[in-house]
Amino acid sequence: MLAVHDLEIRIGARVLMEGVNFRVSPGDKVGLVGRNGAGKTTLTKTLAGETLPTGGKIERHGEIGYLPQDPRSGDPEELARTRILNARGLGSLVLGMTEATVGMASTDEKVAAKAMKQYGDLNDRFLALGGYAAEAEAASIASNLSLPDRILDQPLKTLSGGQRRRIELARILFSGAETMILDEPTNHLDADSVVWLREFLKGYSGGVIVISHDVELVGDTVNRVFYLDANRSVIDVYNMGWKHYLRQREADAERRKKERANAEKKAGVLQLQAAKFGAKASKAAAAHQMVRRAEKLLEGLEDVQVQDRVAKLRFPDPAPVGKTPIMANNLSKSYGSLEIFTSVDLAIDRGSKVVVLGLNGAGKTTLLRILAGVDQADTGVIEAGHGLRIGYYAQEHETLDVKRSVVQNMLSASPNINETEARRVLGSFLFTGDDGAKPAGVLSGGEKTRLALAMLVVSSANVLMLDEPTNNLDPASREEILGALAAYTGAVILVSHDEGAVEALNPERVLIMPEGTEDLWTKDYIDLITLA
Repeated sequence: MLAVHDLEIRIGARVLMEGVNFRVSPGDKVGLVGRNGAGKTTLTKTLAGETLPTGGKIERHGEIGYLPQDPRSGDPEELARTRILNARGLGSLVLGMTEATVGMASTDEKVAAKAMKQYGDLNDRFLALGGYAAEAEAASIASNLSLPDRILDQPLKTLSGGQRRRIELARILFSGAETMILDEPTNHLDADSVVWLREFLKGYSGGVIVISHDVELVGDTVNRVFYLDANRSVIDVYNMGWKHYLRQREADAERRKKERANAEKKAGVLQLQAAKFGAKASKAAAAHQMVRRAEKLLEGLEDVQVQDRVAKLRFPDPAPVGKTPIMANNLSKSYGSLEIFTSVDLAIDRGSKVVVLGLNGAGKTTLLRILAGVDQADTGVIEAGHGLRIGYYAQEHETLDVKRSVVQNMLSASPNINETEARRVLGSFLFTGDDGAKPAGVLSGGEKTRLALAMLVVSSANVLMLDEPTNNLDPASREEILGALAAYTGAVILVSHDEGAVEALNPERVLIMPEGTEDLWTKDYIDLITLA
């Protein structure tokens, strides 16, 4: 279904990976793992055919369903339901049948007759492609991904990034693709949808390659693991389940460490003796042989896994600000006839911590975008307090200018830093050397997350608006985020499905959407976090 031969991928002068060989067959559930920036997203794009490899060959047999981290495919005017159904060529047929039904009611006999024939032709094709059973299957998948009819009946252009992503996931799961490549498929899913997705993948008969920081998802579904080691530019293939992989990788690392330590010890003795012999002309040949033996001992040894570096994150010391940095009164937002929320009032005091809860589609992201000045409300006003500085983290990384470089994005985040200072901060977020010259558009999801957070660090913001800030991060980087949240002294408005992030924030209040109801935070709300 998918075969890779001597694959090489370069980013500029950097060899991201080389000499990669593997095959994904029906029933293979592959977990693609490695630290942020190791090349996981780049590899999946290459496997899906969106980018070309530098060298080697990729053989694809059958359809591939690819879910990127930031889907932007599809006609913006297309209905969400049509987008899903068209994965099997059904969506346009359904629309045509609906239009023909209207024509069949015409008082003009010629129009009615033409519409009747059109309906019959379309219906025959519809039934040949699975018909109503397939339509019911698509509806079931959408429902299990928390996509109700009110979302399915909207054009794609009116949907949030999270909703668009769930539409694309539903489309791929419905498509019947022989191989699915899924990059962080649980982002933007509530707890019930994640559980359902795990069961779906376990029963899927095709091949799957999945990138996910959801430990339960990979633990329950994966039967092979591909580990990308950014230090060695190779992929280690483990033909085993997740738990066995964790034990095997730990054993491999310990074996490599012992082998290298023994070889280095022996080589050191030989080199020391060679230095002594080298001082005497009569023993120069023996010294040379000892040096060669020392070199051979070190040749061919597998590299010891270097401890993965982790971005060091500390949110900024907030700039001075008045008692109430931001207030909102009577905010409402609709898309066409769809009402998202109405009459939302909010007052954020200096240093206050607020978590926003609500089911998917309740308007959490829309509210943050309005408060951050990205979108406009239909009604209501926002009052900025004296000295207000907003730091907005968008879950789809819209705050990044994808055409500008990493350094240029940093400089745009604050008028008070120069390039040297920007690069220093970027270094603590694991962007070094030529990384600063990369366009933001080529970064992986994890790298975009780190860049967006680095921009917050230099912003001197006194009100942080964070929309799912722990998405796309490996466990170690996530812990850094949680520590930074706990230590930040400014005000925070947080949207998150991550219980750990909410607990680290230790909020004082909760805002429940779409009603806009405010309440004091209690531990009773923690169970709603993953459902929200």
